Amino acid sequence: MMACLDVAYHGLEANAAAVLFRSWGDGFGKREIVTKVASAAEYLPGQFYRRELPCLLALLALAEEPLEALIVDGYVWLENGNLPGLGAHLYEALGRSTAVIGVAKSRFAGADGAVPVLRGGSNRPLQITAAGMDVRVAAHHIETMHGKHRIPTLLKRADQLSRSWADIVEAVSPAECSQVPRGKR
Repeated sequence: MMACLDVAYHGLEANAAAVLFRSWGDGFGKREIVTKVASAAEYLPGQFYRRELPCLLALLALAEEPLEALIVDGYVWLENGNLPGLGAHLYEALGRSTAVIGVAKSRFAGADGAVPVLRGGSNRPLQITAAGMDVRVAAHHIETMHGKHRIPTLLKRADQLSRSWADIVEAVSPAECSQVPRGKR
């Protein structure tokens, strides 16, 4: 199984969502998980991961299936692979056991290791970075994901779920999810 992940914020609360799927071409997820995280950290410029990582770990703690790859909205690596982004921090937090693919909608100056992927007739490429998987393989996976638009269907679904404040599985605090149990990856 693989999963598309996203987080949306409302003040100091966050909704984290995952769409779990089996094949890169799947148009529908096999399972969807949404959870509310109380007391999300405030945004600090240049340290986005400090806000989002606890939310993603809380979400992954709810996944019962082993996951071989995770797709995050953003970068894995910045500054030519020398500066870890959200995805690299997630990869490390999971003990480097699960590949993480970053799909960024805009180019970040200095992220020269990103592979641009054009989808759906768009002339604005998605910027793909990865940890635990060759970035060219990751770019190919994103390119072949379901959907005729720029953003793959399942990544768009994770975004929609994270913004749906009514469909909450359970609320957890970041302190409760500092590490994802080994059996939950």
